[in-house]
Amino acid sequence: MKKLISFVVDYWVYVLKGGLKFYAWLGFLCIFVIGWTYGNFMQLSEGMIVTGLTDQVSWGLYLANFVFLVGVAAGAVTIVFPAYVYKHEALHEVTVLGEMLAIAAVVMCMLFVLNHMGRPDRLWHMLPLIGIYNFPGSMLAWDVIVLCGYLVLNIVGGFYYLYKKYAQEPVNKSFYLPVIYIAIVWALSIHTVTAFLINTMPARPMWHHGMMPIRFITTAFAAGPALIIIVFTIVRNNTKFWIEDKAIDLLSQIVVWCLGIALFLTMSEIVTEFYHPTEHSLGLQYLIFGHNGLSALVPWFWFSIIALVSSFILLLIPSIRKDHKKLPYICALTFAGIWVEKGMGLIIPGSIPTPIGEFTQYTPSLIEILNSLGNWAIGFIVLTLLLKGAIGILLGEVKYANE
Repeated sequence: MKKLISFVVDYWVYVLKGGLKFYAWLGFLCIFVIGWTYGNFMQLSEGMIVTGLTDQVSWGLYLANFVFLVGVAAGAVTIVFPAYVYKHEALHEVTVLGEMLAIAAVVMCMLFVLNHMGRPDRLWHMLPLIGIYNFPGSMLAWDVIVLCGYLVLNIVGGFYYLYKKYAQEPVNKSFYLPVIYIAIVWALSIHTVTAFLINTMPARPMWHHGMMPIRFITTAFAAGPALIIIVFTIVRNNTKFWIEDKAIDLLSQIVVWCLGIALFLTMSEIVTEFYHPTEHSLGLQYLIFGHNGLSALVPWFWFSIIALVSSFILLLIPSIRKDHKKLPYICALTFAGIWVEKGMGLIIPGSIPTPIGEFTQYTPSLIEILNSLGNWAIGFIVLTLLLKGAIGILLGEVKYANE
């Protein structure tokens, strides 16, 4: 117990110490948290009327970010799987950093669910055993269960590994490896259940097809590693911890091939819907071309397509993919393109037109934007603190002093 208490104290003492750049970054993120505080106060006091959501379009910016971030959380398995199943040494050394990213992503997911529910007291319907839990009828309830399970697995696995490194003791493989292997399978489940959350709605034809789960998995395994590459580049440039080129090169290969599959599935859907268009094609037609002057989402769709196709072509060229100065910018473009594809290109147009044929455009309100930016800021604060502590332990700067 003494060693565990020492681990917690030393971890946070190290985390909270930093230079001007570290505190400037946290201060910058706190600016968005101030806006988030105001936005949540307004939503709690005034209700969902302060958002741009309507009876026609009831899923907007909150659910779009939620769906996207579930994929980012699942994308952490692209480090864990090669490291432990294929014994990739370069990735094995940084696996715990991927687990820290997964924890931060799930925290953001939970914040977006809370915003979407409108009021914190409605979480009573999301608490198993003690709450009025709509299970198994609610697919969102299933989603919260798998996300909570994934969060627990990453916290247990990640911090157990860091604790053993801190204590300078070998990990207990009979305990640790089952946690890792369960987390690998669980990562696939979280985005699969998220896909089921939307494709089990027959009244929303744009979502109602069996291709949705595999489409979610492929975009997750492109967006997740893309963000991890950006994070790894920042870590290499700003800390003493060196991440090998082999680790980044493997992740960039995962990005390009999963992105290629995702683009293939998108093009297949477009051909299927437009070759013999029916009333079920109206949502996709509205997204790509607009409808009777309603075209707010059209620029977003074409930005996403151009960004993803351009990224895919660039990443196919080995000399560019292995250029670690250019790679983070291409990954940022990929990340942005998939974010748009999941939000403006999937969640929002899925509600347009409505089941009775109404076309109602949706524009996020300032409150939604403030809350969303604040959720991302909180997530990056969590990620920054977790990564800083993990890197300190991996470098040996934080370790148990035997007395």
